[in-house]
Amino acid sequence: MSRRVKYIIMGLFICAALSFATVSCMQLFSGKNKDYIDMDSIDLVQTKEPEAGAPIATIKTTLGDITAVLYPDKAPETVKHFTELAKSGYYDNTYVFNCEQGYYFAAGSPKKNGDLDESKPDGIEEWEQELSHDLWTFKGALCSIPTGDSGGFWDKLTGKSKVLNGSRFTILGSEDFTEEFKQQLLEKSEYQKLAEKYIELRGVPALAQTITVFGQVYDGFDVLEKLLSLETAKSSNEEVNIPVDDVMIKTIEIGSYKTRGEWALTESVKETTAVSATTVAQTTSSK
Repeated sequence: MSRRVKYIIMGLFICAALSFATVSCMQLFSGKNKDYIDMDSIDLVQTKEPEAGAPIATIKTTLGDITAVLYPDKAPETVKHFTELAKSGYYDNTYVFNCEQGYYFAAGSPKKNGDLDESKPDGIEEWEQELSHDLWTFKGALCSIPTGDSGGFWDKLTGKSKVLNGSRFTILGSEDFTEEFKQQLLEKSEYQKLAEKYIELRGVPALAQTITVFGQVYDGFDVLEKLLSLETAKSSNEEVNIPVDDVMIKTIEIGSYKTRGEWALTESVKETTAVSATTVAQTTSSK
């Protein structure tokens, strides 16, 4: 199966996951997922200020900069590949190629439609998905986009195939946390601590433990909102929602976190969520 076909299938899977967000959420939070999670042992590292010297990535786009802390101890292979590609200049002048408004934007493709470039093998290299019970799909989660899976038909049939990640990445926005949705999370969840944290930080619970999270945005939430609100048009084959106006990744700089007292994740999420809600209300009333 070609990488392109694999990518299409995975894209459909993600769309399906978003379409059935509430159902998937209830299955996860009611403890019905196949991988048992001991909530007493997890460390929600995304909610904590990083230690000085922790690796960070500043994603410089044509709409502004977004900075995320990386978690090499939780997703070592993904962080390794991402940082090496960034330092090599692979992401320079690549496209934001997909936007599911409010939910996520996808970037890092050398082509506008999201395809990879066969002449750049570093960007096509695939490695196994890395899931950590300490990393969750909160708003601003930096994730690696799956490209397919390993193994043949028998491996898939017996559950031995592995999901593979690639060079393209996504940063998550949020499900619409209505009062009804929040109440459902709290009532159905066996993981109260996690449900409460999703309500606090927002995000896309439907994708929890199905996609590699390897970083968390802590600066540039205003730019994230812009990238989550792009005007898009369906590609010719209707596979992706391509931004009408080209939005580019100018470069990605890898650096180190300095303790500056700027880690105010909850406040940043609340502020941008309020701004987004106000914008939607103004747009609706003007129609």
